[in-house]
Amino acid sequence: MEENKGQSAGATRTQLTAVGDLRRSWQSWAEDHIDYQRQNPFSNDSKPVHPQRGDPIYGRPPEGSKTEQRGKDAHTHVGKEVEELCLIMRNIGETGEDGNVRVTFRQLFETYVTISNKVVGILLRARKYGLVQFEGEMLWQGKDDNVIITLLE
Repeated sequence: MEENKGQSAGATRTQLTAVGDLRRSWQSWAEDHIDYQRQNPFSNDSKPVHPQRGDPIYGRPPEGSKTEQRGKDAHTHVGKEVEELCLIMRNIGETGEDGNVRVTFRQLFETYVTISNKVVGILLRARKYGLVQFEGEMLWQGKDDNVIITLLE
C-alpha cells in the first residue's frame, strides 16, 4: 500500500509539471497572438499599431517574413537581368567618341526579345539605376525604333 502512495505522489508531480508546461505554452501563444492582432490592420483590437509615413518600416513587409524574402529574391533577379541587358548593349552597340555605347531601340529589342520579353521593363529599371539613358517615358516597338539608348557605365 505504501508503495502505491509513493507511486501515486510521483505520478501527481509529473502530471502537475505537464499541466504547468501546457499552461505556460498556451499563455505564450496567447500573448504572441495578441501582439500579432494589434499589428493586423483587419483586427478589431482597439489600438492597432501602424507605421506612419517617414517611418523606415512604412510600406515594408515585416522583417524575416516570406514576403520580405520574395522581394529580395525578385530584386536580385531583376538586377541580374539589368546586368545582362548592359552586356548585350556592349556586344551589339557602337562606342561613340565619348566612350559610351549606343544602340537603337530596334536593335536592342530584336536581339533581347529572344532572351526575355521584358526588355522595356528592364530598360526602365536600368534607367532608374542610372545605367542607361534614352528620351521619353516609355519605348514602344515600331514608334520608337530609332530612339538611341546610351549605356552610361
